[in-house]
Amino acid sequence: MGSRMRDTVQKLTRNNKLFRSLVGKSQAMIKIQNEIKQVATSDANVLILGESGTGKEVVARNIHYFSNRSKNNFVPVNCGAIPPDLLESELFGHEKGAFTGAISSRPGRFSMADGGTLFLDEIGEMTMAMQVKLLRVLEERVFERVGGTATIKADVRIIAATNRNLEEMVKQGEFREDLYFRLDVFPIRLPALRQRIDDLPLLIKELITRLENTKNSSVRFTKSAIIAMSKHSWPGNIRELANLIERMSIRFPNSVVGEDNLPEKIKACALNENIGLKLEDLDDRSVQAVCNAPDVTNIANVTQVNLLTDGFDLKIYMSNIEVKIIQDALDNTDGVISHAAKTLGLRRTTLAEKMRKYHIDKSHDQLNVETC
Repeated sequence: MGSRMRDTVQKLTRNNKLFRSLVGKSQAMIKIQNEIKQVATSDANVLILGESGTGKEVVARNIHYFSNRSKNNFVPVNCGAIPPDLLESELFGHEKGAFTGAISSRPGRFSMADGGTLFLDEIGEMTMAMQVKLLRVLEERVFERVGGTATIKADVRIIAATNRNLEEMVKQGEFREDLYFRLDVFPIRLPALRQRIDDLPLLIKELITRLENTKNSSVRFTKSAIIAMSKHSWPGNIRELANLIERMSIRFPNSVVGEDNLPEKIKACALNENIGLKLEDLDDRSVQAVCNAPDVTNIANVTQVNLLTDGFDLKIYMSNIEVKIIQDALDNTDGVISHAAKTLGLRRTTLAEKMRKYHIDKSHDQLNVETC
């Protein structure tokens, strides 16, 4: 393979990996992808803003991956998860005997990220005292370990993220203005999922693919289910969506999830006809793997399947039937497996094995209704 061809293949591979976790065709996501490309090859500090669960660390990792520092470490630090009195040691490291329990010297995250990228998540939770010390590193590019005197150079690119309003915190005296301006060289603001709901089918497809690759499990959704999901406000954003898909894959493994199978809080939102996607929005061929299967989860109401219109997967259909019958048998016997097995004409061990296969629990409690 010639060098030009090799470079082209590597570039295409990098681009595919770069945006694999940033799927979406909405204008908001195209803007984010362009901003990542613009800033990645520079060493400018980046401040990523957005609600919890919108994928701030995903953006940070993509900036690092596409940068000239990609061969070195990407080191994440959650500033809100580390006690304030330990954060300095965590970032800068400490010398032996610097404090009680410091039985040996330890490098900090700045040292670990040398030549690479340090991602400071939840930067808004950092105390004023630590803000001063971080500002010095950003200005002078040097630091000392806790209890040490040697000056250590910091060849580190800083990417910070927060779900808080730093400008308002500056006005309230809760965040240093000079540090804010140091971090806010290139701001990237991530939209909430409800603000780019057109991307929902593609996000579902991507999350299902991850599920299949990492947990050897899968699930599908009918078009009516996706439309219902698009009407939910998703306060937890993509993280909430990922959790729902994993939960559905456990309750309905390798099966089709219809609108009736969704949690009550989402079904309640589905009644709102003024928001969300419409049927015509789901005709894109790229989402067919997610929503073109017939809704066969409620087999009691299934009289026929239109193979030409909806498409059909016999394995999924038969799995749905088996899951439904087992769940009904368990419900009718108050969850007593031996009684349910007798009803089905199976051995208890055989039924237990099928329950493990389909991840069927003896109880089927519904979630509480929440505000859309």
